Amino acid sequence: MQSRPLRVLFLGDVVGPPGLDVLRSYALDWRRELELDLLIVNGENLDHGSGITVKIAHELLRCGVDVVTSGDHVWKNRDFVRRMEEFPFIIRPANYPPRAPGRGYTLWVSADGLVVAVVNLIGRVFMYPLDCPFRKADEILSEIKDKASVVIVDFHAEATSEKVAMGYYLDGRVSAVLGTHTHIPTADARILPNGTAYVTDVGMVGPMESVIGRKVENVLEKYIVGIPVRFPVASPPVIVNGVFLEIDRDSGRARSITRWERTIHAI
Repeated sequence: MQSRPLRVLFLGDVVGPPGLDVLRSYALDWRRELELDLLIVNGENLDHGSGITVKIAHELLRCGVDVVTSGDHVWKNRDFVRRMEEFPFIIRPANYPPRAPGRGYTLWVSADGLVVAVVNLIGRVFMYPLDCPFRKADEILSEIKDKASVVIVDFHAEATSEKVAMGYYLDGRVSAVLGTHTHIPTADARILPNGTAYVTDVGMVGPMESVIGRKVENVLEKYIVGIPVRFPVASPPVIVNGVFLEIDRDSGRARSITRWERTIHAI
């Protein structure tokens, strides 16, 4: 008889106050509804679209979030960056240079003692060139091979080809490779041949009537006029994009990955 799988909900990039309000209002309900063991969110856009604040970090814990991943926008709030070490549940891409603040992975422990490694990597195609995410993944897996039974990777990248390549590179070595950054959910959630759950992009928790979370009219002005324009976060309703995972506790292989979505009209 198989043991109960680890039940994980991973929510895509949470955008600004509308996204945070949704977490405040619904995250604990979703934990109960799905009988979650682990709730992970990508939080690099929480502070009005870019970065995280110390106040928001504390709020995320009250919302029932277990681990927060991030990306290239995590550095926008200097006060938070100075205090990143105070929040071990918030991680930044591991393939930034070693002197960058914070940590690239965290070890989360369930109530019954199961150790889950959550790893954050960032892509290089069409993005700022950093250390090789493939090589960094190898380094981290070597470090944690005797520590974690389950490994979940947030690969924060622009190019779909780079994300797919990472999925196959880590297939059979991690439990899940979940793409973030583009805020647009993809329709390719599946389990790869060697047991790794994969999706090219999870999507976002942010305003539905927007351009990846920002006010439509401002983004259109940028494209049409071509001069710098501010991109304020748009208003509700909010689309909630995520994936729901079931992972075998013993082997670390994924049993299932399912797209998980909600539309929140009023908060």
